Amino acid sequence: MTYIDDLVEEYKGIINDYIKSGNEDQLAAKAHDFSEKAIDLDISPDEMVALHIELISAIPLTSYEDIKASLNVLQEIMIRFGFTYKDYKAMLNKMERHDQEMDVASSLQETMLKTEIPAIENVEIGAISVPARKVSGDYFNIIEHSDGKLTFAVADVIGKGIPAAIAMSMLKFGMDLTSASNPPSKSLKRLNELVEKNVNKNMFVTMFYGLYDFKDQSLCFSSAGHEPVYLYHYEDDEFEELDGKGLVLGVMKDTEYEEVSSRLEDNDMLFIYTDGVSELRKHDGTFINMDDIKEMIREARDQHPQDIVQYIYEALTRMRNQNYKDDLTMFIIKNKCSG
Repeated sequence: MTYIDDLVEEYKGIINDYIKSGNEDQLAAKAHDFSEKAIDLDISPDEMVALHIELISAIPLTSYEDIKASLNVLQEIMIRFGFTYKDYKAMLNKMERHDQEMDVASSLQETMLKTEIPAIENVEIGAISVPARKVSGDYFNIIEHSDGKLTFAVADVIGKGIPAAIAMSMLKFGMDLTSASNPPSKSLKRLNELVEKNVNKNMFVTMFYGLYDFKDQSLCFSSAGHEPVYLYHYEDDEFEELDGKGLVLGVMKDTEYEEVSSRLEDNDMLFIYTDGVSELRKHDGTFINMDDIKEMIREARDQHPQDIVQYIYEALTRMRNQNYKDDLTMFIIKNKCSG
């Protein structure tokens, strides 16, 4: 028996029960429940009337009072059905407008936030950013400076839709307008002021902001509430967790950010990610262990960073519980220059 067959039998039962009892309150309650089920099965008002006519022909209603009672049932159903159907159509229209908004936001991101990974001698970079829906809350940017330094950032906007896309565009242009390789702490302070002044008060941004010097392979970075990053030391086959302390962007105007320094020896890699990686849920509902990610990096350590992030992403996709999807971004910078 199909859902439609069940619904027909239920409707027949409502008619028979009302004919026997004449209970208006009971009819109203049953009509409400029935109309919601009918809407879920995408039954239109016209189809509802046709169903009633077909049932009346099948049910042996012998008296005028029985026929009148059946019409009362239809009337009550249609009243409830009409309100529910109206709400249903309004919901569909709202969803359609939302989809259109998401299309606009997605197009905005694709046009304004596209970041090319530069080809740089002695440095290899790999990045992957996959949205959970049409519009991503994650973002990364790379800027090569004329003084032999490289600025790179990974951000996670706490907010969705067009406002999030606009916020990320603002961050990108805020970074791109700076031609000089400013210290990360100073750059984050300026971006924080930009976000605090121009972005919705309910929207915040976490960001890792790094500066790499090609000449001496030195790294300095600041963090605005972002996930800790991992520096993989190739020679020792060990990971070092690097975590700069700092408030997320957009909370307090005069926030100061600490700066952390390190160095990338030959074949060392810096692994940056968003919480879509660290908070990924597996099939059993448990969170992924970052030790699993580290092991994947070890397994693929001799490959190009782009191949490494792709390898990790494919592994995570197989492990991930599809009911818990989030934006996911990974970024690796690898030193290929012997210091």
